[in-house]
Amino acid sequence: MSDFEFPDDLLAAEREAWAAIQAGTLTPELAGAVQDRLAAYATEARVDRYKAEMALKRAVRHAGV
Repeated sequence: MSDFEFPDDLLAAEREAWAAIQAGTLTPELAGAVQDRLAAYATEARVDRYKAEMALKRAVRHAGV
């Protein structure tokens, strides 16, 4: 499991973006909103943004694995 404790709103945003990617409907606005929220989380939690992003993607995209 992840060493990160992501807030519900960030997980929901990443789930929405992942669904949009799969449907071929991801917009720059949605992608940017997720990245902005991720950057804010990383700053607040004082963690590496890139490590947090990879963990977030893993948590959402591979939740059942």
